Amino acid sequence: MENNNEVKTEERAENVESVESVENEVAEETVPELSLEEKLQQENAALNDKYLRLFAEFDNFKRRTQKERAELLQTAGKDVIVSLLPVLDDFDRANKAIESATDINPIREGISLVHNKLKNLLAQKGLKEMESINTPFDTDNHEAITKIPAPNEEMKGKVIDELEKGYTLNDKVIRFAKVVVGS
Repeated sequence: MENNNEVKTEERAENVESVESVENEVAEETVPELSLEEKLQQENAALNDKYLRLFAEFDNFKRRTQKERAELLQTAGKDVIVSLLPVLDDFDRANKAIESATDINPIREGISLVHNKLKNLLAQKGLKEMESINTPFDTDNHEAITKIPAPNEEMKGKVIDELEKGYTLNDKVIRFAKVVVGS
């Protein structure tokens, strides 16, 4: 029995020591436990802060993209305009040549060269002329200005004359051809 009592005494002593060590650890932490309401308030404040930061970030994103879009629209045609400047210079030289010219043939050739230069430059940028004469009238490509009697049966419903050329830019119509249609 004595052995049994000694074992029990030792177990009690160990239990007392473990309880004391737990109490010491709790005392050392001294972190007051927050009530459920306080925890919810802290979580609410953290979520509000996160929301405000995201909202501000999105607002900055919107402003930045609007600014970039405005800059893009202002300079969108810059490369086309810069590439047209040599053609403008050629027309200026042609105007000066007209003032002092006695023979019109060199002037005619010069203007024809400038015209071809302009057409080639615009073609490089994706501009194409639409072929309209002797083609069936198509409302997707043509704008009928008037109808006239067709000279023969084959020309009924076809384009007889073109008053203003139509153009496509990268296969999208940017100006409809103004045409006269046979009826």
